[in-house]
Amino acid sequence: MQPPVPELETDPTAEKKAVALKYDQAVQKAPKVIAKGRGHVAESILAAAQKNTVPVYQNKTLVNMLMALDIDREIPPELYQAVAEVLAYIYRMDKKEKHARQPM
Repeated sequence: MQPPVPELETDPTAEKKAVALKYDQAVQKAPKVIAKGRGHVAESILAAAQKNTVPVYQNKTLVNMLMALDIDREIPPELYQAVAEVLAYIYRMDKKEKHARQPM
């Protein structure tokens, strides 16, 4: 018997999952899960992000770990490094976008 084939991140039949984080460095110690969902709920979260020009970072392993957290809960210290990479990515994207909008 063959072992199951792992689900690829690009698998179009895989159920979509999405988690939204919020982080206000002045108020919070760590980012907080503010929304999460699968299927249609995930699609709504992603659509809201796109509508509000919120960057989307895709990481199947991280989203699965974040899905286990309760809404309105700060991420645990074990996820600080992974989420810091997401925040660094978003910072670079924001910086690149602001640079592109500056007049020459």
